[in-house]
Amino acid sequence: MKSEGFGNAFQELPVPTKLVTAGVAACFADFVSFPLDTAKVRLQVQGEVRFPRPLVVSHCLASTGSTLGFPYVTTGQYKGILGTLLTISKEEGFRSLYNGLNAGLQRQMCFAAVRLGMYEPVKKSYQQLLKVDSTKGGIVDVFARIMAGMTTGGLAVLFAQPTDVVKVRFQAQVKSAASEGAAKSFTGTWQAYKAIFLKEGLPGLWRGTLPNAGRNAIVNVSEIVCYDLVKEAILRRGLLNDNIICHFSSAVIAGFCATVCASPVDVIKTRYMNSAPGKYRGALDCAVKTFMREGGSAFYKGFWPSFSRLVSWNIVMWITYEQLKAVAVQRYATHGI
Repeated sequence: MKSEGFGNAFQELPVPTKLVTAGVAACFADFVSFPLDTAKVRLQVQGEVRFPRPLVVSHCLASTGSTLGFPYVTTGQYKGILGTLLTISKEEGFRSLYNGLNAGLQRQMCFAAVRLGMYEPVKKSYQQLLKVDSTKGGIVDVFARIMAGMTTGGLAVLFAQPTDVVKVRFQAQVKSAASEGAAKSFTGTWQAYKAIFLKEGLPGLWRGTLPNAGRNAIVNVSEIVCYDLVKEAILRRGLLNDNIICHFSSAVIAGFCATVCASPVDVIKTRYMNSAPGKYRGALDCAVKTFMREGGSAFYKGFWPSFSRLVSWNIVMWITYEQLKAVAVQRYATHGI
């Protein structure tokens, strides 16, 4: 189904309809790309998370009679996207690739509904505030879109942060070996919320809010604003019609831009949210220690899984979203709901 002609009509629909449409599209995209997200998280925390190795433990016992001070070594068990996916599947089972899916879907319904569903209304507000005629484009119009992306991306974190914390904890948890300082294994999503709250309080559920807000403001700008501008440019130049091919092309470009811009913040967000209480004084401390320990390349750990995940997520989400918008407009026109 083509979405041509439905864009403006969709913006006239009630806000709840926009929020639900965005949330459902994001949930479907999350389900499809979730294994890649799990691989990305494992690669990002690799080098920080450490696992007991039997040979090292045996050596320590034989030489010192104790494993004190040397019970763990840094793991390097994950190699590349496919290697990580295969290792997790082999050692922990295929279902482990979907650890934290419930929290991930809860996150998307809260997060995407705000950052995506509210983008157009907020963009129009900024355009009116800056007295921008969106049909003329220009630097001021781009600035209005960037501000809208940063605003909705940052605000969405306030609603969805606890779901993101639980999702990351689930994805980083390894079943085959207990990681040093890691939280006790979670048996379910709601049990995870409760366990984090009881152990760390409300701050634990909002751990990493600042880097996550920064990361998602960047992602929103490089993802939604980029998609918005690329799609508009393609249509304005008559290169493609407003169809699936246009949406696919715009989504690939948006996914690449989002990965390049957000990877450093994403690594710090993941590590800080997954860290044991007291390990880092804050997100900046986490970034400094990561750089000192592993160098600048650490900020792009998991880049290709992240790229694969973001591009695939963008393709599925935008194509689904555009089709759902058309369905919503048709249904509202026919049934008034």
